[in-house]
Amino acid sequence: MAHPQESPALTMHPDVEKAAALRRMKNIALALLIAMAVIFCFAFAFQQQYPWLQYVRAAAEGGMVGALADWFAVTALFKYPMGLKIPHTAIIPNRKDEIGASLGEFVETNFLSEEVVSEKLANTAIAQKAGAWLAKPESAQRVATEGAAVVRGAMAVLNDDDVQDVIESLVRKHVVDPPWGPPIGKLAERIFRDGHHHALVDLLVDRSTTWIRDNHSTISGLVAQRSPTWVPQFVDGLVGDKIYTEFYKFARAVQNDPNHEVRLKLDAYLKDLAQELQHDPAMIAKAESIKAQVLGDPEVRELAGNAWTAIKSALSEAVEDPDSELRRKFASAVQDFGARLVEDPELAAKANKWIADAAGYLVGTYKHEITSLITDTVERWDAAETSQKIELQVGKDLQFIRINGTVVGSLAGLAIFTVATLVFH
Repeated sequence: MAHPQESPALTMHPDVEKAAALRRMKNIALALLIAMAVIFCFAFAFQQQYPWLQYVRAAAEGGMVGALADWFAVTALFKYPMGLKIPHTAIIPNRKDEIGASLGEFVETNFLSEEVVSEKLANTAIAQKAGAWLAKPESAQRVATEGAAVVRGAMAVLNDDDVQDVIESLVRKHVVDPPWGPPIGKLAERIFRDGHHHALVDLLVDRSTTWIRDNHSTISGLVAQRSPTWVPQFVDGLVGDKIYTEFYKFARAVQNDPNHEVRLKLDAYLKDLAQELQHDPAMIAKAESIKAQVLGDPEVRELAGNAWTAIKSALSEAVEDPDSELRRKFASAVQDFGARLVEDPELAAKANKWIADAAGYLVGTYKHEITSLITDTVERWDAAETSQKIELQVGKDLQFIRINGTVVGSLAGLAIFTVATLVFH
């Protein structure tokens, strides 16, 4: 089955279309000039025989003057008319750098001012519009998908050794290098002062009491093992029972009395330990020694490697699975945030203010760099190429100047000749 051919207008490149339209308008303007010239010649030749042709001649003469003048003006913008290097012609090729600088200055002054940007953003309500878009499930999924692509790209670009070095440096800076004693002591002092450790002490006492209650034979056996061999066995049993009973009674007393002497002594010891960790050089040195044993160079390196491996593996699995918990929660969070932007005027106002402030800062700080893109780009263009580019974009409209000049010149020539005839005859 034959397929219908595509329309040339649909397949033609936009620049080709513009070039064709430009040629068409040039031909029309040229045709009008030629028509005026033909009419002028005919009227000039027969005006003595037919006096009314003097008016036609005047109109045609004015039309030719207008057409030629506007042809010269339009052509002088882009090239030398007829190749003659007349002063103040070929303006665009000769002054493209100045034009680029002026264009950049115009954009900077009229478009990249903080007042213009702030006013535009204030009337746009970007936060509400963005929130309405993000609140849609398909939009939230798209954000999650794009975020997953960013994470995948980052994972592919990041070097494992470099990331491990960064993690290791952070661990050393914030964990290993600072002394442990004073901060641990301050934290412990606050915990012990507020009594938050009592729950842990209760748990330890309860577990110890339960263990003593359930291990009568173990305690008695320890007594028998440490008793001299000459002591009769029944004596070991009596002593073991007595020790077990007293031990259990003691544990029960500690368990039931919040103000038991053991608890008070333990509180005092812990508070003293907290002070020593902060102020006693010997205790601080012990804490540093323990830190060095726990987190030496190999341990820190292994910790950094394991941490990055775990993070990378978890993220890779999460972003690859469209139904992963991470992606679902991320999409849900995006959707909830969008709904809040729509429903919470205070949050939307804060977001709009933040956007306006950020845009104002960027414009105020980098507007020269932004507009320099225009200036630098125009400077790099070839002069002839620049002229062609601009003519291709606006040349079609400029040809209307030639057409209008022909028409207006004709009317002006006719009006001038008519007035002169009425005045002097």
